[in-house]
Amino acid sequence: MILTGTLVNVAGICTGALIGRYAGRFIPPRIRQTVMAGLGLTVLLIGLQLALKSKQPMIVIGSLIAGGVLGELLQIEARLEAFGRWLQERFAGAGNISEGFVAASLLYCVGAMAIMGSLQDGFSDTPTILYAKAALDGVASIALASTLGIGVLFSALPVAVYQGSITVAAESAKSLLTEPVIVEMNAVGGLLIVAIALDLIGIKRLPVANLLPSVFVAVGLIWLFGLA
Repeated sequence: MILTGTLVNVAGICTGALIGRYAGRFIPPRIRQTVMAGLGLTVLLIGLQLALKSKQPMIVIGSLIAGGVLGELLQIEARLEAFGRWLQERFAGAGNISEGFVAASLLYCVGAMAIMGSLQDGFSDTPTILYAKAALDGVASIALASTLGIGVLFSALPVAVYQGSITVAAESAKSLLTEPVIVEMNAVGGLLIVAIALDLIGIKRLPVANLLPSVFVAVGLIWLFGLA
């Protein structure tokens, strides 16, 4: 069913926020770190599964190169970070509810998993990406709510609107997103998810936000070369 992934994600955030608000102080940091490491390995597996389904590796390479250049020119990562700093400063004196809401909303909405997971959900596939994201966001909500308070709970609303909108748009654009297009989009997105996993397990942080245009460049390249 469409939007299943987003609904599970919202439930994960709400559950984690409530646990963090009322019981988070009883969960040792080392347990959170170990759980996050395990989830990072799961995200790595999902990303590799998607990436290895590619039938056109040159499309994937071209998409990452062109998309990366476009992302750098647009300075997507820097702009997102600047926007996040502005929001944090804007709500710095507004109390814990606002601070928790803003911090959690940025964390959960910005990133390749939110976009790729919502697209996958719209394609009517099993939304494995959003299921993994739900687990990650749930654990993150425990940590955030234990320090920033119940405001983290309300971040579920922008997540529902943001991811739900992408999912509905993807479902509406199915005529353009043929099976070859979806496979290569997922392959490119899968590699971005691998990059996220490398960060989660502490290996290396990559400029994933600047690579996000690659997912959409893949669509154009497939149609350009008549592979759709």
